Amino acid sequence: MKGQAGSDSEILAQVEPYTHWLLRIAWVAVFLHMGISKFLGGGISGFGEMMGLPFLVALLVALGEIAAGVLVLVGPLLNGWVTRLGALAGIPILVGAIAMVHWGQWHFAASETHPMGGMAFQVTLLLLGLYLLIRGNRL
Repeated sequence: MKGQAGSDSEILAQVEPYTHWLLRIAWVAVFLHMGISKFLGGGISGFGEMMGLPFLVALLVALGEIAAGVLVLVGPLLNGWVTRLGALAGIPILVGAIAMVHWGQWHFAASETHPMGGMAFQVTLLLLGLYLLIRGNRL
């Protein structure tokens, strides 16, 4: 039995240095998708109108989301400050989304009062962003 546990520990120890990619992929997938999608469909103007934002602010949000995804993706190839900068780019966007759209409903599902869903997902991403900001590449 002890030999089995030892081999499990060895396997986990071998994959542990790569597990940071699980957090990064979650962050990157969401931010790249959301940033790029704002250029499609109704475009930046449509997003801005829907959210009541001026065109320039809507454009900065979309570019900030893309930057947040790219920087967290390339962070391990460069240095911890690149990862931190990516997290820092995403955090105010998440706070804005929570405050403007999702506040008041915890559950992520859409409802009559919150057609774009509640804040559970955005709060989870916000906490992940804070973790990345604090830890950088020392995940």
